[in-house]
Amino acid sequence: MDKFEKTNAQFEAVVGECAALFEQKLHDYRASWRILRPQSLTDQLFIKAKRIRQLELTGLSLVGEGVRGEFVALVNYGIVGLIQLQHGFSDTVDMDNETAMQEYNKFAREALELMKRKNHDYDEAWRSMRVSSYTDLILTKIERIKEIENLSGQTLVSEGIDANYMDIINYAVFGLIKMKTEH
Repeated sequence: MDKFEKTNAQFEAVVGECAALFEQKLHDYRASWRILRPQSLTDQLFIKAKRIRQLELTGLSLVGEGVRGEFVALVNYGIVGLIQLQHGFSDTVDMDNETAMQEYNKFAREALELMKRKNHDYDEAWRSMRVSSYTDLILTKIERIKEIENLSGQTLVSEGIDANYMDIINYAVFGLIKMKTEH
């Protein structure tokens, strides 16, 4: 297995874990996230990334949940963001669990395909990065999303919100892979 095949397998395994949790939460809550407006979803991503940064800086968690769970949440909320971009938000839970999982899997595959292309072009540079750098890059992507939202999507040269969601997903997956393989 070459290095790219190894990364692809690790990516798929980590996203599989994220998808399993997503499916369990669908069972418990249905697709209640359908009511999230774009700005609320951005704030949810921000809260998760900010908490990771705080845990990295202090090492102290008063609620007993760690960095790994927050990276999983970033993957899942990133995919929710892509679903919301495609379907818009709703005033009700208007998506059944099966459809939500189909959408989740579609965007997870798209994230994997993007990662494969970028990983080839950057020659696995992510493996030499620190997990804390992923956190900072995710926070940067969230700030970019906020600015794009403030501009009502009217950017001059920048990628859209969807590209930023994809990058958040991929950086979070890289963090999960590194945390799993380095400890």
